[in-house]
Amino acid sequence: MEPLDQRRTDSDQEEGFGVQSRRATDLGMVPNLRRSNSSLCKSRRLLCSFSSEKQENLSSWIPENIKKKECVYFVESSKLSDAGKVVCECGYTHEQHIEVAIKPHTFQGKEWDPKKHVHEMPTDAFGDIVFTGLSQKVGKYVRLSQDTSSIVIYQLMTQHWGLDVPSLLISVTGGAKNFNMKLRLKSIFRRGLVKVAQTTGAWIITGGSHTGVMKQVGEAVRDFSLSSSCKEGDVITIGIATWGTIHNREALIHPMGGFPAEYMLDEEGQGNLTCLDSNHSHFILVDDGTHGQYGVEIPLRTKLEKFISEQTKERGGVAIKIPIVCVVLEGGPGTLHTIYNAITNGTPCVIVEGSGRVADVIAQVAALPVSEITISLIQQKLSVFFQEMFETFTENQIVEWTKKIQDIVRRRQLLTVFREGKDGQQDVDVAILQALLKASRSQDHFGHENWDHQLKLAVAWNRVDIARSEIFTDEWQWKPSDLHPMMTAALISNKPEFVRLFLENGVRLKEFVTWDTLLCLYENLEPSCLFHSKLQKVLAEEHERLAYASETPRLQMHHVAQVLRELLGDSTQLLYPRPRYTDRPRLSLPMPHIKLNVQGVSLRSLYKRSTGHVTFTIDPVRDLLIWAIIQNHRELAGIIWAQSQDCTAAALACSKILKELSKEEEDTDSSEEMLALADEFEHRAIGVFTECYRKDEERAQKLLVRVSEAWGKTTCLQLALEAKDMKFVSHGGIQAFLTKVWWGQLCVDNGLWRIILCMLAFPLLFTGFISFREKRLQALCRLARVRAFFNAPVVIFYLNILSYFAFLCLFAYVLMVDFQPSPSWCEYLIYLWLFSLVCEETRQLFYDPDGCGLMKMASLYFSDFWNKLDVGAILLFIAGLTCRLIPATLYPGRIILSLDFIMFCLRLMHIFTISKTLGPKIIIVKRMAAFHVSHFAARTPLPSKRKLLILWVILV
Repeated sequence: MEPLDQRRTDSDQEEGFGVQSRRATDLGMVPNLRRSNSSLCKSRRLLCSFSSEKQENLSSWIPENIKKKECVYFVESSKLSDAGKVVCECGYTHEQHIEVAIKPHTFQGKEWDPKKHVHEMPTDAFGDIVFTGLSQKVGKYVRLSQDTSSIVIYQLMTQHWGLDVPSLLISVTGGAKNFNMKLRLKSIFRRGLVKVAQTTGAWIITGGSHTGVMKQVGEAVRDFSLSSSCKEGDVITIGIATWGTIHNREALIHPMGGFPAEYMLDEEGQGNLTCLDSNHSHFILVDDGTHGQYGVEIPLRTKLEKFISEQTKERGGVAIKIPIVCVVLEGGPGTLHTIYNAITNGTPCVIVEGSGRVADVIAQVAALPVSEITISLIQQKLSVFFQEMFETFTENQIVEWTKKIQDIVRRRQLLTVFREGKDGQQDVDVAILQALLKASRSQDHFGHENWDHQLKLAVAWNRVDIARSEIFTDEWQWKPSDLHPMMTAALISNKPEFVRLFLENGVRLKEFVTWDTLLCLYENLEPSCLFHSKLQKVLAEEHERLAYASETPRLQMHHVAQVLRELLGDSTQLLYPRPRYTDRPRLSLPMPHIKLNVQGVSLRSLYKRSTGHVTFTIDPVRDLLIWAIIQNHRELAGIIWAQSQDCTAAALACSKILKELSKEEEDTDSSEEMLALADEFEHRAIGVFTECYRKDEERAQKLLVRVSEAWGKTTCLQLALEAKDMKFVSHGGIQAFLTKVWWGQLCVDNGLWRIILCMLAFPLLFTGFISFREKRLQALCRLARVRAFFNAPVVIFYLNILSYFAFLCLFAYVLMVDFQPSPSWCEYLIYLWLFSLVCEETRQLFYDPDGCGLMKMASLYFSDFWNKLDVGAILLFIAGLTCRLIPATLYPGRIILSLDFIMFCLRLMHIFTISKTLGPKIIIVKRMAAFHVSHFAARTPLPSKRKLLILWVILV
């Protein structure tokens, strides 16, 4: 056996591999591989260790499905190990073989054959990996056979390691040693590579070693992790290395899994082996049963990348084949072979000029015509960029290099050269995405399909900058209807910048938002969304009512309206009425995602099939705004709200919805975000009203009481009061309006004493004692002035107070002076008066203009404390009256009626909450009493709690 350092040629030292072409393969043919892109996947990333249950599942699943390679026959090699020990042809010493590894007589005199001498066994190295003394970062690793199926590996990564399906695959290749880059170019490369991976949800695949270009990728990920917040997500970096070339690999061997396995990075003692890079997140260690043989992982890596590129990624309603791009830095002959294979098989390549050797040779000639790329030119370039090894190149090798470079340049649509500060390229990420778009134009897409395919890629990557610069250009004129499917995808995946871009390029919400579009959006709510759980509850309740139904009814817009009615309050009507018939034709959009296949039927064809049966909504902006608000999408809601015509009502309604949702939200952070967004929309409403009030006070005040058809026939003022938007209500213009409403047609400067005098002696109205806002009332007949006076809310309120005081005085007089065995006429008058109160409370209880049902109205009625107090006072009066009419219980009846009198006096607190002086104090006393009574009652023995209950009634 030759020494290992002699066997490692320059090509072996590079991270070279072949990249195969992609073909259209349906992921549905591969079982258990399709995964939904829900937020739950994020919690399963590499930073979180498996729970004990998951570790047990992994410890049982991996040995059953993943194998390793072991040499089972020791065939002595003519070469010695670095330590001078006798080794097998596989490279391992006798001690490193299993016990049965003997040399049978049947194989004497025969050469070592890996097909016969190497057997597969359950793997003994997998789990979590921690690099000792470097960081607390936990990665994943597995040792597997070079013959392992790509399906099994992909299933391990997505289902057991919890990785999201990537939107892009970035395969990085290049030099593996003596790799030097300029500091500025190194910084640009690191920043751009991580940016494109982080923004697009890509996987970066390298050789996984702590050397060369792989080390550069690892350090780029490390710098990103140190400078970013946890909310920005992780960069998935997968290292595919050869198990037999890893230094200190013994630390990774744990038959039942290492959770974690501690690995030490020892560059000084690695010798001809290599150490794993501590900044990679996942490691696939390919085993062929040999030791020290480099390049074993290349075939498996090639097959795995090809398999992944054939899968379909569904993200935010967009389904695309996972694109792959090869990024090349520096490199030697092996890297040239890798680039050649990639270009031949249709994979776009990005060459980083200035990184050295092969990358610079290709970059120098990439813009030249193929006829000018001669042998002499390539020889000249090699002498410049391969100074140390140029003398080792033979004439045949130079000719072979020339042919390969000519073939690479001949397909220049797949070749992109990144030049620092040139061609408008600022970062590597732009070059990578431009290369993919340029490659997509060269594929089997023509005209509209080509541009549509590029837009799908940009949306899947969430790169609106690429869409603006590369797609929405003068080369293609987009029709608004062509953008509708991608608009739906941008909304579902919460990509506000794309929504803004589509609106700028002609999408009209009135044409876009249909009944079916709304149903599709609500069907694709995040499962973690509170509104989603409330909808499911409504559907479950309807299923219980419809006993004959065999399955849960399908979501309809009137279900959404029921939940919105609970959030907006009783001042609004149902936004989406129940359909008159249930067999309305509608488009069936699949759950849980819209499928926009790159090949085959797309959502656009569904839009084209829409007929006149599809109903357009009364206010599409309102519908989209509600959908965004219930998911707490701040930026998206802001963009849609800016399109609204009734901005003030929309902002106040959003504030109301968010405040109601925050009350039920169990997640504290989400609840705080909802309240912050509600406060933001309240400020928006204030801003809009302030601007209107500055231009025209009268019209701005009319805006407050204008009935909004879009928001359930309610008004801005009602919405503000329902949402308790006190900042909005305290606005000077609104306060002036409320004062005007409060005084009706009376002048505000009328003193209170004048009002009370006219209430007691209304003939004073005929003398001009009271002034009116409209001068014409002074000249009208006396009856008109009387009507205007007694219709003023302020007069009605004080009449109600005087009437109630009269009732209390009469009640007190009867209890203290005129309480006879048989009721007097004063007492009968009290009965009549109380009967009128009973009629009023009954009206409030059963008044149901919107058909909510008795149970719902009763729940709303008793949710008000003052209504409870009224019902309690009435019931107590009936009890006292019953005892009073029985001669034997006359005195107890008087005591009960006296207590009832106290409750009727407490009802004055509700009346005086309107007072500027008493109102705030009453509210403070009520809240303080509620807190102290509940606090002390919890620590007080049961007999004393009865006394506290009496105290509570008196204080409240």
